[in-house]
Amino acid sequence: QVQLVESGGGSVQSGGSLRLSCAASGSRYVMGWFRQAPGKEREGVAAISTIGTTTYADSVKGRFTISQDNTKNTLYLQMNSLKPEDTAMYYCAAAGPIPQLWYLRRDKYSDWGKGTQVTVSS
Repeated sequence: QVQLVESGGGSVQSGGSLRLSCAASGSRYVMGWFRQAPGKEREGVAAISTIGTTTYADSVKGRFTISQDNTKNTLYLQMNSLKPEDTAMYYCAAAGPIPQLWYLRRDKYSDWGKGTQVTVSS
């Protein structure tokens, strides 16, 4: 089991940027970012494998970038051109070896952080 701790959330205006970080106690094959807005289901945002294979949700492509520092067991999510609809609690998650097709499926992840809030105002 991997312990995950997110940080970097906050409040920004539309068009602004934030960088989220996730410190992991160990390594897993796939690391992902998910988000959940009030009244909505948790959805996959971006994921990355240990070899650097990435997957993004269509809603964030071109605006968000996922990356990792394997030497520090830290996952990042650079979020640019933020929109009010990006407002949500953002969670870091870890999974074992899964096909890339499943990278944004929350049911494939076994370890979760407690989340960090991102609020984007118009």
